Amino acid sequence: MEQTIHSPETYDFRKYDQIWQRVAPNLEPYPDLREPAVPAVPPLPSGGTASGAPAVPAAETLPGAEQDPCCMGTAAREELEVLEGFIEAELADRRVYQALAQRAPASARRTMRDLAAASGTAAKRLLTARYLITGACYRPAVARGRIPFGDWCSTLRERYHVEACNGMNYLRAGEETTDPCLGRLLKALGEESYRQADQLMALLERAL
Repeated sequence: MEQTIHSPETYDFRKYDQIWQRVAPNLEPYPDLREPAVPAVPPLPSGGTASGAPAVPAAETLPGAEQDPCCMGTAAREELEVLEGFIEAELADRRVYQALAQRAPASARRTMRDLAAASGTAAKRLLTARYLITGACYRPAVARGRIPFGDWCSTLRERYHVEACNGMNYLRAGEETTDPCLGRLLKALGEESYRQADQLMALLERAL
């Protein structure tokens, strides 16, 4: 479906609220979906190894050890639809900034290229996270066609709101997930989106 900067619903992540609400506060991040443990080798009578060195406890017997990964594991699977939504949004943002880099005032084109690169990097990080969680590559939809723009100030205003809303939704998703590493990633992307919003606000200040 074609996305334009004049279609704010494209970037409205409220449709994912129901997904986030399904993440129960008491969700167990490490359900009993484990592979059978490898039987431990019985210790030698002396309490050591064949070489005489002290016996080292097997990893699965250490306190807190889990067969399910502590990061990007089962708990993160609850957020797959959210991740995919963020991936699609970042790729759409990159496409808009690439187009703006060709049409913006000369003094702002470098910033547009930087914003396009940042959106592309965010999409790659999210794609990598999804692969860590699932072990499968995700093929996002690619929008095509010309993107219409309004005047420069209204375009900056709309892009500011897009980035600010992205930041809010990233931080909210980072707080909702029970996976610690995914939470760190989403919060980092949220802060980056707010920095991008600040860049757009600075451009708007100079344009008014």
